[in-house]
Amino acid sequence: MGVPEREGALGDAADQHKPRLTIGEVLAVLRDDFPDVTISKIRYLESEDLVHPQRTPSGYRKFSRADVSRLRYVLTAQRDHYLPLRVIKDHLDALDRGEPLPGTGGAAPLPPASTAEGEEAPLSPEQFARAAGLEPDQLADCVQFGLLSTDAEGRHPAGDLPIARAAAGLARHGIEPRHLRVYRSAVEREAGLVEQLVAPVLRARSDEARTRATEKLAELAALSAQLHTALLETRLRDLLRP
Repeated sequence: MGVPEREGALGDAADQHKPRLTIGEVLAVLRDDFPDVTISKIRYLESEDLVHPQRTPSGYRKFSRADVSRLRYVLTAQRDHYLPLRVIKDHLDALDRGEPLPGTGGAAPLPPASTAEGEEAPLSPEQFARAAGLEPDQLADCVQFGLLSTDAEGRHPAGDLPIARAAAGLARHGIEPRHLRVYRSAVEREAGLVEQLVAPVLRARSDEARTRATEKLAELAALSAQLHTALLETRLRDLLRP
């Protein structure tokens, strides 16, 4: 199935556009279908001009049914079709105007098939490049310089899309995949350090130990990302000083 058409486009009836829900209530409505959605995520989508809640005189957001439909559309397109936000915004703009979706002849792209284990099936290079926003030669460079890998049939794991999308974004600023090898090297060193910390827990070889190791890995990964971001921001601030 493709990206779903929003019911009534964005809600033709006046009732569809009547603001009524707080951001917390919207989160509760969406959580069943999108367990990972957060208030911060909703606010981010608003900042990207993908949803337009009204504001009360005191500044609180109020969402209509149409706003919730927009959010469902965006979250579905991201989760099931790996579409970048800029592409989703083009789709929403087209649907608002009653036009076919850009580049699809009116049909939304098909989601990748799922494996028997419930994981997303690998994507062909063409599917992967399109979903990531990379040109074919950029994708090839990402593989060549060790940022991405393929299976025996040349397909890409769907889980590697965040890496590819980051590489695509950096490429738009003139930073090519060959320049990103330093990130790969740094990550491998960090992973080695984390492995030393988690390995003793994994030696127990029990489900409880694996759960503890998973939680510890998630915490260490978050702290490593936080440290990396803080160090980089500090260094870049130094560049702006007179």
